[in-house]
Amino acid sequence: MVNRFKRYCLKAQEGKLKKLIVIFLAAVAVISASFSAFATEDKSSGKVIAYYFHGAMRCPTCHKLEQYSKEAVEANFKDALSSGKLEFKVVNIEEKNNEHYVNDYQLVTKSLVLSLIKDGKELKSKNLPKIWEYVRDKQEFFDYVSGEVNNFLKEI
Repeated sequence: MVNRFKRYCLKAQEGKLKKLIVIFLAAVAVISASFSAFATEDKSSGKVIAYYFHGAMRCPTCHKLEQYSKEAVEANFKDALSSGKLEFKVVNIEEKNNEHYVNDYQLVTKSLVLSLIKDGKELKSKNLPKIWEYVRDKQEFFDYVSGEVNNFLKEI
């Protein structure tokens, strides 16, 4: 009689354990599906790329344009940079495989170009020509670049 009772208790415990495992696996599946949907949604929401384009020959003003562009983006958009919604890239258009940017963005000199990317495709871009005008006024430069980047980020 005692042996039957022990077997009954063991079977009951096994049944509870199986139910607990099934519930746990179901919970993991739901959480994984939710995370996957969130990650997919985030990727398709888009991003902005701020490109600073330069050539091999660079003067002090060209270096300052790059420095100010990078500082303006990094100082004013830390959250967007860390989340991946904004990227800053420095590109030498004279390096192999970068020549296409000249035609893509109709570049004629050193330039800061913003590019809005959604679902892996560029929807629009804008060259910021006033960086040359504001290179002698750091605050004006920062205000100009920050305003333009903000406008692009609003479209994500």
